[in-house]
Amino acid sequence: MSTLNDRFKQGKAARKKCPRSAHAALGKVNRNPIPLIKASSEGRVQSLVALRYGRMLVSPFTFYRGNALLQAHDLSTTSNMGLVSPICGDCHLMNFGGFATPERNLLFSVNDFDETHPGPWEWDLKRLVASFLVAARDLRHSDSVAETVCREVMRTYQDALLECAEQSALDTWYGSIDFEDLRSQASKSALEHVDRAIAKAERRNHAELLPKITDRDAKGRLIIRDDLPEIFHLHGSSTLLDADDDWLRLPDWRKYLNKCVREYRATLQADRRELFSRFHIHDLAFKVVGVGSVGTRCLVGLFTDDQESPLFLQFKEARRSVIADYLDTRLRTKHQGQRVVEGQRLMQSASDLFLGWTTGPSGRHFYVRQLRDMKISAELEVFDDQTFCDYARACGRALAHAHAKASGCAPFISGYIGKSDALADALFQYAQGYAKQNEDDFERFQHACRTGRLQARTEADFAADHHP
Repeated sequence: MSTLNDRFKQGKAARKKCPRSAHAALGKVNRNPIPLIKASSEGRVQSLVALRYGRMLVSPFTFYRGNALLQAHDLSTTSNMGLVSPICGDCHLMNFGGFATPERNLLFSVNDFDETHPGPWEWDLKRLVASFLVAARDLRHSDSVAETVCREVMRTYQDALLECAEQSALDTWYGSIDFEDLRSQASKSALEHVDRAIAKAERRNHAELLPKITDRDAKGRLIIRDDLPEIFHLHGSSTLLDADDDWLRLPDWRKYLNKCVREYRATLQADRRELFSRFHIHDLAFKVVGVGSVGTRCLVGLFTDDQESPLFLQFKEARRSVIADYLDTRLRTKHQGQRVVEGQRLMQSASDLFLGWTTGPSGRHFYVRQLRDMKISAELEVFDDQTFCDYARACGRALAHAHAKASGCAPFISGYIGKSDALADALFQYAQGYAKQNEDDFERFQHACRTGRLQARTEADFAADHHP
């Protein structure tokens, strides 16, 4: 059996195959982004693809967030040290945040796993560092702050990986970052943001959400309120599904939902199956979410217990990971919802109480989780320079924990990174180059939308269509 020192040395030896300086390379980016963007829209609700493009048009940062496929294509032509382990697959700075554990503790970690898949850990780190530089420019931070946040991501990732490398397997597995931990390390300017996030998380529960998105019908039954283009009923007059959509041909959504729910229930632990059995379905509606996910099928189900206390579950479509076509690795399962759930459970120290998966009408795969429950994201627009740097450190540390837990190879990765700034220098150079590449791609995307090659619409456009 190899010793800890042996594994550090093995990581260091991997530099011969892939020097750390090689990570500055952008890969083969002399491609047209438009066909790749169009490819990423295939299989979505076509009427909502225009909304996806409308959200991507807001800025180079929303464009970056909205199309992970483009960078996956580019990363596939870059070097890596050869370690394949579970990664996030879409690791930008807005895919981190706070969420509740089953014990109602508030943790901070990676919190989006739609694209999770075994792959090179460097891809997550490169996408994260580049996202900080893209966001820093978008938010008008200075060049010095932009460089600082990129380097802070790398420094804290490096330090946290070394810490994990020296821990036992159990300590790494149980390791987590809670908000009291964030408070203890926050600068004075960031402390107010952390406290506000904690207070906000405590208010974000099912009972608080109920009056915001539901009404009672003429018979007094709870129903989800249509709010275009964000929420609409599948068969209602305000549906945004395409006229020839196969779901519109379903005679009774309850029949299909009951089948989905039975399959989903079987993916839960026994005690959670018992808890879930105490809730009954009231309504189901389509919910448009995010930027990159717009047009994929996402449903929100309203369940209540015998006291009419609510439980909102999100059934989110799980498509093939955007990084899958660029990797020569096989999954243990062909069910994409199971892929998402297993990746999340591996990378997070604790996950949603109701996390599971199921198959929907037409054979589409879904994963299931609670909607909104204590989930919070960074409010980047109100971060000053110091708070932005604190957030960069939190993300770097969280990613290191996730990679260490999921791979079990922290000593190998840490040995490769070493204690110098060699990898940080290369990744900052990469981020600078890729931020420029993203801006060039965004300009081509804007031109495609202006000339009608791609159709983009805003929320206001959709709302106006359905309100005289």
